[in-house]
This record gives sequence, structure tokens and C-alpha cells, in this order.
Amino acid sequence: MTINHKFINKKFAIYGLLLIVFVGLVYLFYPRPIVDSRHDADVFGGPTTAYTFDPKNATYTIEGQSVTLVNGVAETPSAPGSASMTTTRYFGNEAYGDIDGDNDNDVAYLITQDGGGSGLFYYAVVALRTSTGYKVTNTFLVGDRIASQSTEIHEDSQELHVNFAERKNGEPMSAEPSVGAVLLLKVTPEGVLEGLMK
Repeated sequence: MTINHKFINKKFAIYGLLLIVFVGLVYLFYPRPIVDSRHDADVFGGPTTAYTFDPKNATYTIEGQSVTLVNGVAETPSAPGSASMTTTRYFGNEAYGDIDGDNDNDVAYLITQDGGGSGLFYYAVVALRTSTGYKVTNTFLVGDRIASQSTEIHEDSQELHVNFAERKNGEPMSAEPSVGAVLLLKVTPEGVLEGLMK
């Protein structure tokens, strides 16, 4: 019995070609996850060590006082020697985009502070992405006992829009917020978050 080597080689060549075509088709049509650049994983502790940032474990300056959140919460005495505690919390409402014009993806969000009385104060803050990691801006007061709605970074104007509901003029603080409002903020070249008058 003689072996037809030409036939066998031709057969393997055909099988090899079919296998390459099959692998190519699988690669082209197999569904892959869509990556949204506005929600960089590294903002909240992803694999890129140089840009790892966790807003729930960061230090903020609120009304001149330094506050460090641990797992999104911090409790500090309301005054030196006071038994009353001030609670600061990470609230969220994240917005992603380039707010300072350096083509990096920054993130804005809200934190709250409860001084132990009836007030619940909302603050906006931006974590600016830099070549060495994230730098947190100052906090900016949005309001007391507001109803937070959304936070948006407008890249075209490099503005931060904080949308919320507040009370009508003359209404007591016990009234439910019912009037839509927007706070316009901007980051200065020095990295300071400040209000805009329009």
C-alpha cells in the first residue's frame, strides 16, 4: 500500500486554511465589552496604579477644616471638646469629563456634611486628573437640605453644572424643595473650584 503524500499535504493545507478562516470569523463577530471612556475604571481604583483614586477614602477641606473619609464616612467633633459629632459622607452623583482643558478625564461629585443639628449641607468637589495622579479641589457649598438631581461636566464651556431643587423664597427649611435650580462652577488655572455668575 502506497501513501499519497501529496494528497495528505493538500488535505492538511485545506484544514489549516479553514481553521484560520474560522478563527478570523470568531474574532470579528464575537461580542466584546464596550469601554466607556467617561467612566474610567482607574478613577475608582482600577488597574492603573498611577491614576488610582478612591473618593470614598480621600481628604477634603470643608469650611477650612480638613476631613478624611474612610469608606465614605468621617465623624469629627463639631467643636473642640464637644460631644456633638459632625458626619461627612460621600454622596456621589458623579460626572466625568475634561473640565480643565488638559485632555484628561476628570470626575466631579458631591459630599454631604451633617453638623448634628437640622442642617444637611451638600458640597461639590472635582478630582482633577494630572500626570502624577488625581488632585482634589476645594469643596464648594451647593446648599442646605436641597434635593440633589444630577451633576454634569460641560466640556465645551469647561463648566460644572450641579442641578438640584430648592425651596421657594420665604418658605421654611422644613418645606420640601420644589424649585429647580442649577449651580454653575468652574475650575481656575490654579485648580480652585469657584462659582460663575451668568
